[in-house]
Amino acid sequence: MSSRGIFITFEGIDGAGKSTHIDALADALRVAGRAVTRTREPGGTPLAEQIRALVLHQDMDALTEALLMFAARRDHIGQLIAPALARGEAVICDRFTDATFAYQGGGRGFDWGALSLLERLAQTLPDAEMLQPDLTLWFDLPAAVAAARLAGARTPDKFEAQPVAFFEAVRGGYARRLSADLARFVRIDAGQSREAVWADVRCAVQDRGWL
Repeated sequence: MSSRGIFITFEGIDGAGKSTHIDALADALRVAGRAVTRTREPGGTPLAEQIRALVLHQDMDALTEALLMFAARRDHIGQLIAPALARGEAVICDRFTDATFAYQGGGRGFDWGALSLLERLAQTLPDAEMLQPDLTLWFDLPAAVAAARLAGARTPDKFEAQPVAFFEAVRGGYARRLSADLARFVRIDAGQSREAVWADVRCAVQDRGWL
């Protein structure tokens, strides 16, 4: 995808500290002369934002969650991500498909093979290429530490309200995705100081020649 822009995703459980560093990376890429589109999942388009509200606040089974997540992703790719990449922009997305494998696959225990099928269906572009990020930064943090950071910060959605054991399973889902695609992933130790985390983020992007 490098000739059509660059696609960077940030992954991790809530409380891992992604947002601050997404802002910093967007600023750094702009200073380097790149046009930047910042977006998120679920969401990113009007339709996908409506689906986000349903997924985060309505009770449903894991298959329904997964189908809605990939429906939102399909619209997001077609309406926003693919056009921005075609313009040569840097797209930074707060979560993408790895989150679905981590939350619905790891956390909910939904079938990994079924998620892989949905991934191929939703992310295959008209030219038959399956869209994947060029770089995924996984902010890895023990679930108990993340929960302590979030305590009292805001009213939790249905995922944030899950017990620590759920988030440890989510963490395991992320680790499984990393092990299957080591070239794409960079694990960031999110338990470090903010300055150390940012140094690791910047280094990962610089190593690919984008800064």
